[in-house]
Parts: sequence; structure tokens; C-alpha cells
Amino acid sequence: MRCPHCNYNDSKVVDSRNVDGSIRRRRQCLDCGFRFTTYERVQTANLVVIKKDHRREDYSREKLAAGVRKACEKRPLRTGAIEKLVDDIETDLHQLGKVEVATPAIGEIVMDRLKNLDHIAYIRFASVYREFADITSLKHEVDTLVAARPVASQLPLIPDQ
Repeated sequence: MRCPHCNYNDSKVVDSRNVDGSIRRRRQCLDCGFRFTTYERVQTANLVVIKKDHRREDYSREKLAAGVRKACEKRPLRTGAIEKLVDDIETDLHQLGKVEVATPAIGEIVMDRLKNLDHIAYIRFASVYREFADITSLKHEVDTLVAARPVASQLPLIPDQ
């Protein structure tokens, strides 16, 4: 493992522990002594994503995480919430038991998870994913959220007057 501080090519593992389905390792550079953390995750069977235009491409955790991060941008979420959400979404995708997954299925899983995490992030993601044609369809989605029981840990979607 290359040191991120001095770029030396070797390090030793100081501590190792399981964290949410991955292995967290504390490492120390053998040259400069700098300590850093790495995470290892089991790589399951490769998923292929079927896009709207019927193209197929390899699943990318980074693309999924970037979309979720964009939706959650500037939201008061606890540290690690987005990574946990992406881990949960990946688990759901692998539990489908399919080698190929269409983007609508992925989008629905993401929206379901975001709805439980943060309503504003959900609306942001849904507005791009569902491509709301007009303000009426967006209003309908917000009204559906307001009518549902709010999640206690979230800020209210519409503040009390």
C-alpha cells in the first residue's frame, strides 16, 4: 500500500477491524511513519446496468455515490450516512440475484432509501430521476411526503407557521 503522504511503496498494518461489511485497516508508512486508514470490501459478482437507451455498462459504485451525494448536498446528515446508504443500496441490488439491473430498478431503490433518510434529498433525486414535466407533478410528490408520517430525525419538509 502506497503512503499518501510520502508515496513510499510499503506500509504495515497497525490495527484491523470489521466495520459494516468491510475491513478497516490502520496503516503506518515504513518510511515516514505517517498513519492512514484503508477500507477493504468484498467484491461480489459484477453487475451490469441497463441504461434507458438500452446500452449496458458495468455498475459503478462511484457513480451511484456521486448521485446520492449530489442529492444530499448541504443537508444536515450524520457523518457516514451517505456511505451507509450506498452500502445498503448495493446490498439490495445484489439481493435481487440478477447479473443485469435496469436503471429504473436502481432509481427506485435509491429513492426508497432517500425517502427514509432525508425528504429534501429525496425530492432532489426524484426531480431529476422522474423528470417532472411541470410544477404540478412536483407538488403532488411533495404533498405525498407531507401526508405521510414524517421521520422523527428529519427536519420538517414544510416548517410550522
